Amino acid sequence: MALSPFGLRPERWAALLLLAVLAGCSQTPPRQAGIPTPRTAPPAGGWFALPSHDHAQEVVLYALGLLDTGYRFGGKNPEAGLDCSGMVSYIVEQVSGRKLPYNAAGIAERTRPVATQALRPGDLVFFNTLGRAYSHMGIYMGDGKFIHAPSSRGKVRVDRLDSRYFSERFEGARTLLPDG
Repeated sequence: MALSPFGLRPERWAALLLLAVLAGCSQTPPRQAGIPTPRTAPPAGGWFALPSHDHAQEVVLYALGLLDTGYRFGGKNPEAGLDCSGMVSYIVEQVSGRKLPYNAAGIAERTRPVATQALRPGDLVFFNTLGRAYSHMGIYMGDGKFIHAPSSRGKVRVDRLDSRYFSERFEGARTLLPDG
């Protein structure tokens, strides 16, 4: 029987590979004592914001252009594959020239909270998909839909906030829009 490069039998290697793929979209570290939850008051230097409201529409359009892009844990560009936070960071940098952190919790920490009923296209939505807050995120498109890079089915896609899976795991929303 041939062994994997790590000396594992094929069935154990396949199980480990499957576990890694199913682990979910996130580079988000688990919350630990001393690590703050996303702020409701601006961080030093203020909230991250796009230069204008027009940029939010560009974020949505850019995201739509990435539909069916392959998923890759830790992925930060479409050629190599994207995970959820890598997709958001990549899009924001392409649209605005400014960088966001490459993890969902870091992005939530730097962006201004927005009420769910006040969501606008281009806002960010966050979920607890791995038993820890802010472990998954996407970009709100309007009409209750968001685009994200989930590990399940492995491609950037559109889902609904009111779907049973995502509505039960919804953590909150943040905006990239400037105040006003």
